[in-house]
Amino acid sequence: MNFKNFDELLEKVRGKTNRIVVPGANNDEVLTACRLGVESKIISGGILIGPKAQVEAMAAKVGLGLGIFEIMDMSDIPEICNKAVDLVKEGKGDFLVKGLVDTKFYMKAILRKEVAAVPEGRLLSHFVLFELANYHKLFAVTDAAILINPTLEQKAGITQNAVEIMRALGVEKPKVAVVCPVEKVNPKIQSTLDAEALVKMNKEGTLKDCVVEGPYDVYISFSKELAAEKGIKDALVPGDTDIALFPSLDSANPVYKCLSFFGAGMRSATLLVGCNIPVILPSRTDSPVTKLHSIALACYLKDAAKVAAK
Repeated sequence: MNFKNFDELLEKVRGKTNRIVVPGANNDEVLTACRLGVESKIISGGILIGPKAQVEAMAAKVGLGLGIFEIMDMSDIPEICNKAVDLVKEGKGDFLVKGLVDTKFYMKAILRKEVAAVPEGRLLSHFVLFELANYHKLFAVTDAAILINPTLEQKAGITQNAVEIMRALGVEKPKVAVVCPVEKVNPKIQSTLDAEALVKMNKEGTLKDCVVEGPYDVYISFSKELAAEKGIKDALVPGDTDIALFPSLDSANPVYKCLSFFGAGMRSATLLVGCNIPVILPSRTDSPVTKLHSIALACYLKDAAKVAAK
């Protein structure tokens, strides 16, 4: 199914069994997202981990009934993160929802070798799915949280991760814009050289199941008309981008947060990609609605993975 918006995604996962595990559940925003998830019938239960008195007080404050949840009374952040990952790996929850815990401890818990949450040789990356009032479809921004200054090989891995998610969402051949400061290859700008190499990898079949074009600036990536003004007329990606691959954390993260803060009619969902368990990795300041949509996306991908495995 090719989703046009988050409403369709929410409807698709409504009423199914989805048990969440929340490390650092003593957080208003994540508990509000849990309440919205229960009200939307996309959360069927789960385990909330954190200082019990705080979790209970905050749940009461945001109107979340705790009847379907178990509370684990813990306060040490690294232990909370480790326990949360262990619970999902043991089958006691379906996926992780990050609460009031530091990303470094969250990631460290996921990356423990004994947990084997990350298949050998698999690259982890951050994926944000956006819906904007002034763009005609859902699109992704990557990598906005994990890889600081990715190599060419890592950019290929980031692209493949994002392509897998978009294909699971029904986009048969995602269109990837390799976003750079300029639209021409410049030996002095490494991102444009990487863009040229990624396009070549796509044409040679190393990067599969997608169309990769670039280097493109943001204007070209998202507007066919502006691309034509810059002399790009026969390309497939401009104005129809499904995935915007940014050159570094320094570029992707500010764009992600600017879109989240200023975007017209903005709605979004964010995940960690590359794990063998769905992991929600929002910014601490992302809204409860973003967390709700992230939960919905994780729900859908969990079910899609089960279908693919049959």
